[in-house]
Amino acid sequence: MPRGAWHGEVQKCMSSTMEATVTREGRDAQVLEEVAVRWMEERPKVGVDPDVCWVEPCPPEGKRLRSLLTWKKGHVVPLVALEVVSPSNPTKDYEIAPERYGNLGVKELWIFDPDLEGPRAFGGPYRLQVWRREAEGFHRVHAGDGPFKSTAFGAWLVLTQERRMLRLADDPFGQKLWPTVAEHERAEKERERAEKERATNGAARVLLRGLARRLARALDEPEQRAVLRALETTSADALDEALDALDDGALAAWFEVRRGA
Repeated sequence: MPRGAWHGEVQKCMSSTMEATVTREGRDAQVLEEVAVRWMEERPKVGVDPDVCWVEPCPPEGKRLRSLLTWKKGHVVPLVALEVVSPSNPTKDYEIAPERYGNLGVKELWIFDPDLEGPRAFGGPYRLQVWRREAEGFHRVHAGDGPFKSTAFGAWLVLTQERRMLRLADDPFGQKLWPTVAEHERAEKERERAEKERATNGAARVLLRGLARRLARALDEPEQRAVLRALETTSADALDEALDALDDGALAAWFEVRRGA
């Protein structure tokens, strides 16, 4: 994959992770991608355009927001911002971005350089830099591969996919990654499927025990399979009611018809 395209993959992954966090935690926040952020009304052309940033609370315009102008009511400074180093202009993210984000007032700036495109000045290039606002000012608190704990966001910054992807995690080893929107949706579907399976299995056991008591014997394997197949298309309550309405002969015929299916 071309490096320019990978820049977009990193940006999309972090943005999606933050979006999933907003939804999962019910936060009054908005995730912005490449939206102009300006903080000087008298110089509106001076600012930054973060690859990704987290704004909390959400600006009043919501998804209709075109620019974040911190002098406007309801437009707050982003909590954190991510810049993925561009191979076409790596010096900007190393030398210009920290000063501008410091002037903006963000709590943290994450600069990610997946392919080490940055200049060798000041000991670089570094895959991950974290700049943080503390009592003594805005300064770099990490430069290296990571992992590193983001105190502003309450998550670990970890590198995955051969250190070319930046992810958020609950632990420094990246074993509990914060999910993207797609990963969260897959996990929810799997959870629902597992819950449904547990409920179906529980209902099947109850139904099979009831049939065994009625027949005064344990059901053989073909009979058990017949009941389980029927439960794939019929609820346990409906099947129980339908079988209960059959007399013993009709019940035996029901099993016989389905025995070879």
